[in-house]
Amino acid sequence: QVQLVESGGDLVQPGGSLRLSCAAPGFTFSFDAMRWYRQAPGKEREWVAAITFASGTTNYADSVKGRFTISREPGKNTVYLQMNSLRPEDTAVYFCNAEVVLTNRRYTYWGQGTQVTVSL
Repeated sequence: QVQLVESGGDLVQPGGSLRLSCAAPGFTFSFDAMRWYRQAPGKEREWVAAITFASGTTNYADSVKGRFTISREPGKNTVYLQMNSLRPEDTAVYFCNAEVVLTNRRYTYWGQGTQVTVSL
């Protein structure tokens, strides 16, 4: 069973920055794409950003566009989420997601999440 491991969550003041990391220790295949989601208390999980490994294409939710940047460690199943100009509404548990197609079957994996709190 593949387990994604997130790190980097913390308490930060509004306007501050954080960088989240997500890795898949021991997974020998390259993912096709990795994504970040977040879930605030009492709300549904929402998609934040995605990166496609083959093309390097990135996409962002409108709420974070221009403030967050998703990137990949070259040659590794490791992605980062650089979060700048953080706002209180960015407070949530951030989850990493990875997807790969092997022998015509799609596999999806999730991490346990890392807490980001934006507050004075």
